[in-house]
Amino acid sequence: MMGRYHRLGLDERRILYRLVQTGRSVKEAAMELGRHPSTLYREIKRNRHLDEEPLFRGYFPTIAQTKAMGRRVRGAKVARHPELAIYIMDRLTVAWSPEQIAGYVRRHRLAGLSICHETIYQYVYGGEGRDQGLWRFLPRARRSQRPRYARKPRGVHIPLANTIKARPAEIGRQTSFGHWEGDLVASRQEFGKANLTSLVERRSRFTILTHNPSRHSAGVMAGMDRQLKALPPSLRQSITFDRGKEFAAFLTLREKLGMTSYFCMPSAPWQKGSVENSNGRIRRFLPLDTDIALVSDKELQELVDRLNNTPRKCLDYRTPQEVLGEQMAILRAG
Repeated sequence: MMGRYHRLGLDERRILYRLVQTGRSVKEAAMELGRHPSTLYREIKRNRHLDEEPLFRGYFPTIAQTKAMGRRVRGAKVARHPELAIYIMDRLTVAWSPEQIAGYVRRHRLAGLSICHETIYQYVYGGEGRDQGLWRFLPRARRSQRPRYARKPRGVHIPLANTIKARPAEIGRQTSFGHWEGDLVASRQEFGKANLTSLVERRSRFTILTHNPSRHSAGVMAGMDRQLKALPPSLRQSITFDRGKEFAAFLTLREKLGMTSYFCMPSAPWQKGSVENSNGRIRRFLPLDTDIALVSDKELQELVDRLNNTPRKCLDYRTPQEVLGEQMAILRAG
């Protein structure tokens, strides 16, 4: 079975040339080089030298190497066509994006050419483009290009001991009290940074909401501490978050409340389903176009009371207030 495709090097091109010149077929050359025949057919077709004089036409290793390396230079396709380079520069200066330029060129086949937006980015960040400062005309004027498929680090680094895989099975079964889930509820971006911390106790579905002026983790954790510290230790044992950076200061909860934090796997918010479900209920009363900064503490408490005094099917139609209240009564009696 053939391995992953790798481009031919100059030594392989020399062997291929010698084999073809001595009358060996491409399939025989492929066996000799340990390559797939289609790789060599493609190599000969793409890197064949075309000359007006028939005597100088054909496949030559050094010319093939030069052609192949030229294609690997950033933006080489643009550089090889000056009229295309001029057109791209002109469109960039009138605020066209590389994707718009590529789409227009492809649709209208300007100069009989087709190009993709990645090639334009390569040209912009290649030698010629950098010399002309073309990056200044991009929609996001970055001096340097991020590596392909790379993105800024998101979320918080989670130690293996704090991933949801390390969470005890009893928490997942929702058979014991004191295990919470946490999330943020925010408005649309135009309403500013204010948001709510949403906390749900997994066994009783008891909900707590608290205001935050921003997503800064220290402030978010301080709000949780204020809300949870009044509970008995057995009712604040653990909490599960997603991997948002607003929960980066999770160790604060261990230091102040003795709570262990666990985190969902990437792109798996459903692993904290209790708070996700609760947030859906909250959205009925605080839709996205609500300015959370204008919601008073009194209005917020009225919403919390409404949620906690609504019977739930999963609780056999008891309310979260009843279920958690019964457990607190047992703890006080004990």
